[in-house]
Amino acid sequence: MSAEESETEDSTSAEVIEVVGKTGMHGEAMQVKCRLQEGSNQGRIITRNVLGPTRVGDVLQLRETAREADSIGGQ
Repeated sequence: MSAEESETEDSTSAEVIEVVGKTGMHGEAMQVKCRLQEGSNQGRIITRNVLGPTRVGDVLQLRETAREADSIGGQ
């Protein structure tokens, strides 16, 4: 088993379905809504903060799916 294969065993894929907005002190992170594609929570939509360029349709590899990001907007 290669190192690349062992990394993907511990992660869950999720497809970005909406880019909510920029977050972080300098706008360096993006908040996205993504739909889990596998695992026990398959189909569930969660909000996460992502670094780097991200757009709708991208597939993220999430290490854990229990936590969600706080919503931006101060409410």
